[in-house]
Amino acid sequence: MIKVRDLVKEFTVSKRGSGLSGALLGLGRRRRETVRALDGVSFDVPGGDLVGFIGPNGAGKSTTIKILAGIMRPTSGEVQANGRVPWKDRIAHVRRIGVVFGQRTQLWWDLPVRESFSLVGAMYRMPAVEVRASFRELDEALGLGPLLDVPVRQLSLGQRMRCELAAALLPRPDTLFLDEPTIGLDAPSKLAVRDFVARINRERGVTTLLTTHDMDDVAALARRVVLIRSGQTLFDGPLSSLREVAREKRSLVVDLSTAASAQDGAPPLEGMRLDSIEGNRVRWDFDPRAVRTADAIAAATARLDIVDLVVETEPVERLIARVYGESPARDGSR
Repeated sequence: MIKVRDLVKEFTVSKRGSGLSGALLGLGRRRRETVRALDGVSFDVPGGDLVGFIGPNGAGKSTTIKILAGIMRPTSGEVQANGRVPWKDRIAHVRRIGVVFGQRTQLWWDLPVRESFSLVGAMYRMPAVEVRASFRELDEALGLGPLLDVPVRQLSLGQRMRCELAAALLPRPDTLFLDEPTIGLDAPSKLAVRDFVARINRERGVTTLLTTHDMDDVAALARRVVLIRSGQTLFDGPLSSLREVAREKRSLVVDLSTAASAQDGAPPLEGMRLDSIEGNRVRWDFDPRAVRTADAIAAATARLDIVDLVVETEPVERLIARVYGESPARDGSR
């Protein structure tokens, strides 16, 4: 169980003027400014749940993960992870968590993967038999065998991320923090990582907080979404509810038997808007709460000679982007 209440984190940053004069003045006197990266973030993650933690760049996602992992102290607020306060009970806390930062490595760059795993086991003081048993499960799921004798620096990004996940899960943590685990990966590698994360959550009951900009990751894995912006919680609930809050847009796309004209593009019902006419294809947008999909289809087919028809749901990344755009981000937030 992860519990976050009114989490605040402030940073003091130094600023100086531009150019040579600004640099010289900055040597003796610098302006200091307090930036609030987190401004009262609150959410819960029940034990065994998998939650997507999303927001635009600078929203405060990585700052929150670092506080939850015990790397950073908050300015104020309450945080508990399975009864532990991360920055106060750090040794006990880090024994029971796994952390993966997509742009950083916890493996030893010049050592073969096998030796990195051995060092992870030693750091966690795991008996050799336990290390072997845990590794066998991870190898079966991630296919690590061919990579074990390869130095980490020679791995592809997709191979390294599989090894990063294995290293994080080798000590059998009860909580997993994933910060952009699929960044830069090709499609097969992303699917492999998604499948593995879902399996670990399902079979081991590992509580997982997933931070990512890839909305396909969120849609495929997360049971719930927490969306933050400018250090504040904007939304907390199922992705389906976010669609309702964000006034989801749908599109009715029809292919006509002949080239479409301006008259054909007239919206079939009030509340629908013409998006485009291309050749014999016409697209209208509508809000499903204002216009019933069945009514839109019936009106279009009654008036036009339609060869084919499809109703498209707004892609999740566009939906989230519109939510991101509701309020401006503060400069300097993390």
